[in-house]
Amino acid sequence: MKAPSVNIAFIEKAATAIERTARGIVMMILKEETFETADYEILDTSDIPSTLSAENQAAITRVLYGYQTTPTKVLVHLIKSDAEGLDEAYKAAEDYIAAKKWNYLVVPTAQTDGKALELSTWIKTQRTINHKSFKAVLPNVTADNDGVTNVTMGYTDSDGTELTAEQACARVAGIIVGTPFTMSCTYAPVTEALGCPAMTPEEKDEAVNAGKLIFFWDGEKVKIVRGVNSFVTTNDVKNNSFKKIKLVDAMDMISDDIRETAEDSYIGKYANSYDNKCLLISAINAYFDTLIAEGVISAGKASLDLAAIRTYIKSKGGKFVNDAGDMAELATATDEDIKKANTGSDVFLTANVSLLDAIEDITLNIYIG
Repeated sequence: MKAPSVNIAFIEKAATAIERTARGIVMMILKEETFETADYEILDTSDIPSTLSAENQAAITRVLYGYQTTPTKVLVHLIKSDAEGLDEAYKAAEDYIAAKKWNYLVVPTAQTDGKALELSTWIKTQRTINHKSFKAVLPNVTADNDGVTNVTMGYTDSDGTELTAEQACARVAGIIVGTPFTMSCTYAPVTEALGCPAMTPEEKDEAVNAGKLIFFWDGEKVKIVRGVNSFVTTNDVKNNSFKKIKLVDAMDMISDDIRETAEDSYIGKYANSYDNKCLLISAINAYFDTLIAEGVISAGKASLDLAAIRTYIKSKGGKFVNDAGDMAELATATDEDIKKANTGSDVFLTANVSLLDAIEDITLNIYIG
């Protein structure tokens, strides 16, 4: 006999984790004076429309450089560069791209147009209110959010052009989506760059601690100092793990996979019995096991959330029918009673996951005898 379909669906999702995360989708909002077609799907440089401005063609090319791999694709949405209607154009663009599937947003004129802060706020709203895993690479914006990477430095391009932080965002987005979960973009080289502004070690530490993505020259090439996003204010819910691009990408993928697979293969298709809840838990744990084998996480386990189930029963008056068919009181119920309690259409789960970070800091003490 085969495993239930929900198990298979979760395992198949996990088995493609490395491939999917190493080839993400970049969404770009670009300004053009005139255009007939507003949207393009670009797989490689041969797909870049020649009708776009030289600046926009260059920005798309920077994304496509990638890192270990190239992006799956670049989605381009054009807006008119008319200054009088720019606010409305950006708002319409946000509404349009909200319905699309992508990982990172890049807007090469975000700072020039004074829209970096607005776009960072939009990303926050999408992540917290609309439960989308959208993220953005934006220039010089103190977003303090794990979904926004704050690029504050440019570099000298291969032709000698001094790129601003705003222009460098496209390159950074390409590097991020081209980085598999087994790696981070820390020390990722910008291979075509000829140089970047110099900073002292203290200045670099200060910038990284402030949630700024910056570059450095190692004597031969330009590299990203550390793969951090703009999140800096930790709390009881979000710790230092949320500052790292690699770990946040992993969290987002896991959340998306579980939500999407449960919606496609579980919700509405099974009665909410204890056995079927166990089926879902088993499927999620099989997903975690595959992620462990893929090197994305080191441990992961889902189970019924007994505290949440108790809260649910309390909200219903504190009484419930137990597995034997008898009326039970919450105050005297055993954990086994709680696990098997009828919770209507709700399934309350909890999971502990240990994410695998990349090697970024090495300490070596050498003793000479």
